[in-house]
Amino acid sequence: MSTAIALSSSLKHNLALGIRFPQNPSFYRRNGPKVSTFRTFTVAMAAINTTPLEICVKASVITPNKPGDCPFCQRVLLTMEEKHLPYEMKLVDLSNKPEWFLQISPEGKVPVVKFDEKWVPDSDVIAQSLEEKYPDPPLVTPQEKALVGSKIFSTFIGFLKSKDPSGGTEQALLDELSSFNDYIKENVRPLSGSLNVLQFVDLLDNRFIVFSLKGPFINGEKISAADLSLAPKLYHLEIALGHYKKWSIPDTLPYTKSYMKTIFSMDSFMKTRASPEDVIAGWRPKVMG
Repeated sequence: MSTAIALSSSLKHNLALGIRFPQNPSFYRRNGPKVSTFRTFTVAMAAINTTPLEICVKASVITPNKPGDCPFCQRVLLTMEEKHLPYEMKLVDLSNKPEWFLQISPEGKVPVVKFDEKWVPDSDVIAQSLEEKYPDPPLVTPQEKALVGSKIFSTFIGFLKSKDPSGGTEQALLDELSSFNDYIKENVRPLSGSLNVLQFVDLLDNRFIVFSLKGPFINGEKISAADLSLAPKLYHLEIALGHYKKWSIPDTLPYTKSYMKTIFSMDSFMKTRASPEDVIAGWRPKVMG
């Protein structure tokens, strides 16, 4: 059985220090002035002694002991990281599924997570269970925002697999990305007039964009479940389309590009992402037929 033990990077760091947590780690990871604001936090013994959650994820075909190219597995790992939960990662070779894995996941699918001695499949169900069992910090996305960007992944796959340049699949993807760009633009609200709130500047394509504390995420300042679901899919989009189509998101969508840049640079994302080589290898059968 191939296993790898992982504590959330945030938890390990703060247990080592003993008392300090960033007030909003995801905000200060963005480009711009570095702000070192901390608050005192007492780590409860119950949190320290939490039994690691067991999670089965796709294994890398490129790098031993690393997670593979499943965006749904990364979504769950991201959720655990952002909730500062310890977890035990069981890496599964999906091209040669071991018997122990098929006993807990008869359909042979990942991710699956063990809750109260029961193995639970499906990233949607797992994410909801994590929110219910570990509500702090909350990652709930308001219902009216939960589906923002939800059609990007399917239109990306359509374009990636398409052999017909005039089939409309590229435009369908551009339409979804444009809608997302417009949403983030409105959500962020560039500052104007007198500046009396904390701000930062992001250099993007030689243009300066000044953002307010309203934040760059789907739910505003704080990352939420919708971001953790969408971000791995955008990562696959960027790598797969760049490799197989020599295509990239146009400069006319600066807020979409800035959103991706922000999330892809987060510690939790970098820790749980697949290598670009794994993403390319994972999509090859679908592209080549």
